[in-house]
Amino acid sequence: MKWEKLGQLYTLRSLTDWMVSHSANPTAEHLYEDVFRIYFSCRDKENRSSISYIDYDIIKQELVAESRVQVLAPGPLGAFDDAGCSIGCIINTIDNKKYLYYMGWHLCVSVPWSNYTGLAVWSESKRIFEKYQFTPIMDRTEIDPYSISYPSIIHEDSVYKMWYGSNLSWGREKQEMNHVIKYAESKDGIKWDTTGHVCIQGKDESEYAFARTCVLLDGDGVYKMWYSYRGSTYRIGYAESGDGLKWIRMDDQVGIDVSNSGWDSEMIEYPFVFDHKDKRYMLYAGNSFGKTGFGLAVLV
Repeated sequence: MKWEKLGQLYTLRSLTDWMVSHSANPTAEHLYEDVFRIYFSCRDKENRSSISYIDYDIIKQELVAESRVQVLAPGPLGAFDDAGCSIGCIINTIDNKKYLYYMGWHLCVSVPWSNYTGLAVWSESKRIFEKYQFTPIMDRTEIDPYSISYPSIIHEDSVYKMWYGSNLSWGREKQEMNHVIKYAESKDGIKWDTTGHVCIQGKDESEYAFARTCVLLDGDGVYKMWYSYRGSTYRIGYAESGDGLKWIRMDDQVGIDVSNSGWDSEMIEYPFVFDHKDKRYMLYAGNSFGKTGFGLAVLV
């Protein structure tokens, strides 16, 4: 596997008080012809994340439109997402609804933060996503007692399948957490059955976090997963599975790494992989967790 980088696709201009820095977690939705809507997470001056988007022609590599719409905003003080909303994934349901699953940020005292999974539903009339409920759809349980992060979801054989991040333990510093990728299932995309099954975990103590999983089921029946893994800085990893549960990490075959210089020379993270016109593309963020924007690569 080898990815050819097509360059930096977008870097945020400060447009409003809620859109001051960063453009992370890029997520593509096909609109028409070669134009995709790319949702991303941006931050305000208090570092709280919201979700907005651009429209982009990936063949011409041209920006079609730059939105100032806050399609999803942080919740009120005390809510599970009062410190921000970061996009996980978007799916079209079997009953023709569009769901946006996101990670809600809540800052803590004894540990740096707590994350939970929220759901928003697209409103065609308002042209924004509306939160399904005030509380998370995936909260802490005996199986996931600490923190839950970025879901990746596919629909297969009348079952919604999710791969998501979960902390096995925490500490006062983020480097002290033990973070893994787990699996869950749902019949309706709202109520999720979790078993605690761990799909991906760190190779050793130097890897303490995973972020932004993206899973595809290819025509050959192989599940393919891209994810960010972190020691000192983020890199993009890759794994394969025959059943979606037992995964083999193949990070040495991911075929993409930091550049020698420039906007993605220090870290690359938050991959989103999608197909268009017989080609496979990857969106990914650059230095400082997307402060330098996101770029596009094509599988060659």
